[in-house]
Amino acid sequence: MNGPLHHDVLIVGGGNAGISLAAKLRRDGCRDVAVIEPKAVHEYRPMLSYVAGGMATLEDLRRPQADVIPPGVRWYRDAVSGIDPERSAVQLATGTELTFTDLVVCPGSQVDWDAIPGAQAAVSTVRASTSYVPEPAVDTWTMLSGLVAGTAVFAISDRHVPCAPVGLKPLFLAADHWRAKGLLDAITIELVVESDRLVDLERSDHDLRAIAAGYGIRVRTGAVLESVDAASSTLRIRTPAGPDELRYDALYLAPPHRAPGWVAGSGLASPTSEGFLAVDPRTLQHVDHPTVWGLGDVATVDALPSGGALRKQVPVVAHNIAARRTGATMRTYDGYSIAPVTTSRRELLLAEFDRDGRPEPTMRVPDLARPRRSLLVFDRYVEPQVYWRRLLRGKVS
Repeated sequence: MNGPLHHDVLIVGGGNAGISLAAKLRRDGCRDVAVIEPKAVHEYRPMLSYVAGGMATLEDLRRPQADVIPPGVRWYRDAVSGIDPERSAVQLATGTELTFTDLVVCPGSQVDWDAIPGAQAAVSTVRASTSYVPEPAVDTWTMLSGLVAGTAVFAISDRHVPCAPVGLKPLFLAADHWRAKGLLDAITIELVVESDRLVDLERSDHDLRAIAAGYGIRVRTGAVLESVDAASSTLRIRTPAGPDELRYDALYLAPPHRAPGWVAGSGLASPTSEGFLAVDPRTLQHVDHPTVWGLGDVATVDALPSGGALRKQVPVVAHNIAARRTGATMRTYDGYSIAPVTTSRRELLLAEFDRDGRPEPTMRVPDLARPRRSLLVFDRYVEPQVYWRRLLRGKVS
């Protein structure tokens, strides 16, 4: 074929955002949708925190990518090497060029190990782990469940971490396990949180601090993990009270994340977006290129990135692509996000809020911000089925 292949809507990224949007566009009547995704396996990433807490396995969260590609959608199993928004062209790693009428950029983000010197080396040892990379998530529970005495440190970054409060799940699942085993008094638990809050909802922040106190957890907010020394099992933190050093027997990390390098390399970032895709946080349209859209972890939407946030973002992008072409009024995203946090191995609370930290509950009754057993059952067992059977099939509104 002469010249590049063209698609009406081209989507970069085959995760939650990309597949949900592709399916939604097809349901809305778009005939020509293509997805670029190099991975052969699709992962329901919210389940990784349960893997880290010993309540799930990697098999529970994985499906073949081919099984989730919506009918009628073209899948390019390839990686993006660059985008030329002026030419409406995408370069693939294999050398193929694709052109588009509208482009949606949603490849997610990736762990930025360089942001914390020594962190990656530490995670390669038995004393440190993370649930933000699949394989170490399994090692996290091995590490935490095997601890019978000593110091456990949980460090949660505030730098573009996908649903950072979910990093509290392994903490509370482990603390409840240690209490049930009669080990809690023998283990010192340190929580180091870079944000000023555990979650961006005042009531839930207060409740989670009280729950942490009940486990004897020392909570430090506004504390930045600066470096890790795996050889001595120590880490350095910067707190409002000054620098400090902690020794650990078990270290859990929710590490900083960054956007793929080609985002900035393609001129799609801005001087203030730290390499992330610069979009209008309300319409999700690129600030300079009207045929380029972004959502999910890669986009600067001024809200906590989460799967729940995507349920609101996907319909906005799907609508606004059509609105741009017809001159119709665009829909807006108010920054809604959600943070499901287990408070024990039996209960979970659901914090729902907008970008200004105001409560935005899905329902008023029952009160979902109060820890409930039913919420943990829903989050662990029902929500994954909703994901596979509804969300990835474009059934969002």
